[in-house]
Amino acid sequence: MKIDGLNITIQYEKGHFKRAVTRGNGVEGEDVTHSVKTIESIPLELNKKVDLEVSGEVFMPLKSFKKFPDFANPRNAAAGSIRQLDPEVAASRKLDMIFYHVDKSTLKHINSQEEILKEFKKLGLKTCNKFKKFKTIDEVIKFCESWHDKRNSLPYEIDGIVIKVNDFTQQKEMGYTAKAPRYAVAYKFPAEQTTSQVLDIVLQIGRTGAVTPVAELKPTSVAGSIVSRATLHNEDEINKKDIRIGDTVIIQKAGDVIPEVVEVMKDLRTGKEKKFKFPKVCPVCGGKISREEGLSAYRCTNPNCHAIEARSLGHFVSKKGFNIDGLGKQVVVQLIESGLVQDPADLFTLKKEDLLKLESFKEKRADNALRGVEVASYISIDMFLFALGIRYLGEQSSYDFSKFLISHAKKSDKKLKRIKRERSQQTMFDEPEQDAKEEKFSILDLIETVKSFSLEEIKNIDGIGDKIGEMLHKWFNEKDNVKFLEKLYTVGVVLKIDHLNTSQKLEGKSFVLTGSLETMTRDQAKAKIKQAGGKVHSSITKDLTYLVVGASPGSKLKKAQELGIKVLSENELNGLL
Repeated sequence: MKIDGLNITIQYEKGHFKRAVTRGNGVEGEDVTHSVKTIESIPLELNKKVDLEVSGEVFMPLKSFKKFPDFANPRNAAAGSIRQLDPEVAASRKLDMIFYHVDKSTLKHINSQEEILKEFKKLGLKTCNKFKKFKTIDEVIKFCESWHDKRNSLPYEIDGIVIKVNDFTQQKEMGYTAKAPRYAVAYKFPAEQTTSQVLDIVLQIGRTGAVTPVAELKPTSVAGSIVSRATLHNEDEINKKDIRIGDTVIIQKAGDVIPEVVEVMKDLRTGKEKKFKFPKVCPVCGGKISREEGLSAYRCTNPNCHAIEARSLGHFVSKKGFNIDGLGKQVVVQLIESGLVQDPADLFTLKKEDLLKLESFKEKRADNALRGVEVASYISIDMFLFALGIRYLGEQSSYDFSKFLISHAKKSDKKLKRIKRERSQQTMFDEPEQDAKEEKFSILDLIETVKSFSLEEIKNIDGIGDKIGEMLHKWFNEKDNVKFLEKLYTVGVVLKIDHLNTSQKLEGKSFVLTGSLETMTRDQAKAKIKQAGGKVHSSITKDLTYLVVGASPGSKLKKAQELGIKVLSENELNGLL
């Protein structure tokens, strides 16, 4: 069964549970030992005194999930529970885990997938008891089809069936095609569809002010969870599908996760349905809403819009930004509404007594959140730039810009030290205490370095271009933004730059990834490519060097083939790395 959960690797030393980590970003995983140890189905001591590294899926059984109606789906609930700083939270949610993979170097006498599962049972590790071994592909197909309807009878959510050639020697001999490993495939169930009624269409304001229409639906069950909202993307999409308030619509979960409206059942219309018109003012702040020429999205033009502030702060603390444990979306809203946080820099001045004023915060949770803030104050420069939420500046362009800045700084190191000294004397804020954190490139250095470039120089930085360049130049030359950066420096935020000292074996090469990879996640692959000097983009262009293809690739494969772009298998990517 392809259980929909969170992949975790556990290390045992002489049979004793040592540590548990997530897949991470390819450089390092998150240590989640404290929470994983609380899962009752995971043995703290194996039945044999062996050194072992095993992987499997942590998931929330449906029985547990039903007790938490606020969670979107079991997978997100499991992932969120594991990442809680307080282990009691994970323990209270009755998570479970099944094991299916072993580092072959730690069990050298094992020769097949079936033997792994039998050995796990002897060791006391829980496995999925629904697995079967067949000798013909017809039997496999019949097995997969038999689970289309039966999957709803399982005590956990699955989104497909994993099929593997059993023998490890045969696996090695079969290797990879351009699309996937030849010895394994994930059979994904078709997206489950159902009908619902559009009760209303409301507007959601994003961190950049983008206005997204969302359908409020009559609550209905889809793919194991209750759906009451679905994105409608933009005005053009509403018009294209002719979606009206009161319509009966077919909905499905895209990839079994994101609810979407597939089509309108127009033959069920009664004549009472209402067309939706975009208002001219923001429903949150009353500011003007406008649609830029050539773009599909409307945007709230009021920078002080409460919704924009909340979304911006949420982006700031998100996993790809400051990644602050213990400060989720709900806490962020509480902090803003209570007046404890006016801007993200205020997060780093929070005190325990501040957090204890918030609903559901007790001693331990407050301590854990403050510890998360302290850890987050030491951040890589590219994640810092991404966290600022500068329009158009994505993960890759943040990384490209950071590399350029540090390369430039190394050429003018003495000048920067002088600038830093002078600026720290001029700033309106006191000097922060940096403790043992030794800075090689501070936020003050960042300000002065970026401001020293002309607009044309920024546009010409590799990976930046006109649109991002204009936004960067404008953002760093606005007084309020500079004051905000100075405040972040003052409250002790320190930039890490050592990870930018990458090898250059993939310099000048660009990559797009599609499909599911076997030996690593796509985030891990991205990190490894960047570490080797390559670039990772999200869309196919004629200038792309490689498309890396995993299992079940999307439409990008066809487009790459049409443009004559070289297609790499995961095995070939690993060879380049």
